[in-house]
Amino acid sequence: MGKIFVEGIKLYAYHGCFKEETSIGTNFLVNVELDVDLEKPAITDSIEDTVNYQAVFQVVKEQMAVPSKILEHVSKRIIDALFKEFSAIDKIKLKVSKLNVPLGGHIDSVSVQLECNRNETPK
Repeated sequence: MGKIFVEGIKLYAYHGCFKEETSIGTNFLVNVELDVDLEKPAITDSIEDTVNYQAVFQVVKEQMAVPSKILEHVSKRIIDALFKEFSAIDKIKLKVSKLNVPLGGHIDSVSVQLECNRNETPK
């Protein structure tokens, strides 16, 4: 078993409960940690035997492009899509951060982190 990290995915998106958030948008940061059996790709040196990082990025990008009111919702969608796309993933830890949050003061970010094993509800 091993871990694949795809970190620092910075995307512009339109998630939020307020009209300004859904019309103006803001920057988001996504970090993905995947538990995957890496024994075979470590031997074969073949991308077909592992989880392709570029494909992970594309799944995250596609899901982040669909507006949600809350980060929990978009996070669950990303997890579901990753499990659907990659049968090799056993567990996902996902953190989605909204940057420069308009909450009336200086806040670098607010974040949601979900962890989920395949065939389990996120925690």
